[in-house]
Amino acid sequence: MHVLGILGAGDRLEGVLGRITDRLSVEGRVGVVRYDATIADGTPELREPNVTPGGDVTYELGADGDWTATGTDRSVGDILDELAVDCAYAVVVGVDSLSYPTVAVGDAEPTDTTIATVDRPDELDVDALLEELHASEPHETLGSLVDRVKASPDADRAGAIATFTGRVRAKDDPDDERTEFLEFEKYEGVAEQRLRTIREELGAREGVFEVELFHRTGVVTDGEDIVFVVVLAGHREEAFRTVEDGINRLKDEVPLFKKEVTVDDEFWVHERQ
Repeated sequence: MHVLGILGAGDRLEGVLGRITDRLSVEGRVGVVRYDATIADGTPELREPNVTPGGDVTYELGADGDWTATGTDRSVGDILDELAVDCAYAVVVGVDSLSYPTVAVGDAEPTDTTIATVDRPDELDVDALLEELHASEPHETLGSLVDRVKASPDADRAGAIATFTGRVRAKDDPDDERTEFLEFEKYEGVAEQRLRTIREELGAREGVFEVELFHRTGVVTDGEDIVFVVVLAGHREEAFRTVEDGINRLKDEVPLFKKEVTVDDEFWVHERQ
C-alpha cells in the first residue's frame, strides 16, 4: 500500500483531496485517514460515515489516538497497518511528521517529504504525483503480504503458508546497552533488482507458488518489524525451506546498509565487521 500525506486546510485542501482520491480509486482501493488534534478528551463527536470526499474507508483520529468510529488507543500507524491488508493506497490528512510523500496545499508549510506544493486544486498534476508516489517505499505488513500470496491463482493447490518476521532487537544479552533504533539505507535500483531476482528464483522452485520479500528502509525503532518473507507452497517442507533460503539470501545478496543507534553510541554495522 502506498501512503500519501496532505497538509492544509479549508476548501482548497478538500478540493485537492477529492482530486487525488478520485484518481487513486481508479488504480485501487483507497483509505483516508484524518488526524484532528482538537479531539483530545476521549469523547469525540460521532459523525456520519463516509464524510470524507473520495476514498473507500474513512477514519477520524484525535490527538490522543481517539478513533471516532471505534474508540481509543489508535494511532496513525495502527490504522495504516490495518488499511494495508486491503487497500492499495492510504491518504493521511493533517500529519506533518509523516515519513511518506506529502502534498502541501495553500499556506501549509512544506516538510522534508513534500513532493508537491499547490495553491489550488487545479494546479495539481495528479498523474505526475501518482508516478512519484509509486516510486516511494510502500507500507507493508505481514498481513498484507499474506493476503497477497493468498490471492494467487495457484492458491487451491497450496497447503502451506510459511512466514518470517525480523524485528529490532533491543539487546543480545541482558547486560548490553539498549538499541534505540536501526536506520537502513539501500543501494537505489540495485537492491530492488536483487530482491526481484531472489523472489523469481525462489518462486520457480517445484511446489512453490508465491514468494514475497519486503525490507523496510529509514528509521526502525526498538521492537518494530524490519523484514518479512512469505511463501505459499504445496507442502510445509517446501514452504519452510524457501522461507529460510529467502531471508538468508536477502541478508547476503541485497545491498542494505544498517546504522545502529544505542543509548551510548551510533555506528554503521558494516564498518565494524
